[in-house]
Amino acid sequence: MTPGIRELPSPNQDERPAGTPIDMLILHYTGMKTARAAIERLRDPAAKASAHYLVEEDGGILRLVAEERRAFHAGVSYWRGNSELNGRSIGVEIVNPGHEFGYRDFPVLQLAAVCDLCLSILSRHAIPARNIVGHSDVAPDRKQDPGGKFEWEALAQNGVGVWPVGLEDRGMTRWVRDAAGLRGVRAALADIGYRVAREGALDPALSGVLRAFQRHWRPEAVTGQADAGTLARLLAVAEMVTGR
Repeated sequence: MTPGIRELPSPNQDERPAGTPIDMLILHYTGMKTARAAIERLRDPAAKASAHYLVEEDGGILRLVAEERRAFHAGVSYWRGNSELNGRSIGVEIVNPGHEFGYRDFPVLQLAAVCDLCLSILSRHAIPARNIVGHSDVAPDRKQDPGGKFEWEALAQNGVGVWPVGLEDRGMTRWVRDAAGLRGVRAALADIGYRVAREGALDPALSGVLRAFQRHWRPEAVTGQADAGTLARLLAVAEMVTGR
């Protein structure tokens, strides 16, 4: 277990569904003005919200719910054919005021603590790299966290999650050609894990999913558009998670 974790139990928890594996790790930001306000909410029975862990900006870690219990953090959600993700996931809240209250960079100490915590969780649970995602990945129609400032690439470099490498070596032209228009975009997003219709134009729903993808894997261009750089990274991630 990661050293230095403080216990601060939340009443907002219950038993996991019988026979459901713990095979997802979902990262959030708190999205509240202060860490104290976030902790109070996550421990308020009326809020019916919680997470297994909370990581403070100085790197301190609180355990709110034991890993073998279900915490209430994902809400209405979907990933790789599964919904009701609370039952199969571990949720980590990362203190940051979020887009509503002044979204800011995540401090180095905080990111290091998140990485260490995730590695500790992965040592206890068989969670595939493709199932280490953000709240916005599993609920793109209503969530933005942990957002484009979160260091997903650095996390993946340390063994937590997926990040495509060597795009230039693979050839940008090939990736764009193989996208085969919006049908290919939709297929790649579905292969990665998003809920997306297989057919249709670039409608608001698809743009929302593309923004979620971009927040995670192309934060330099969170536009909701399938530009060439997004296509290249999208298809690279899809290949990594499917093994094709």
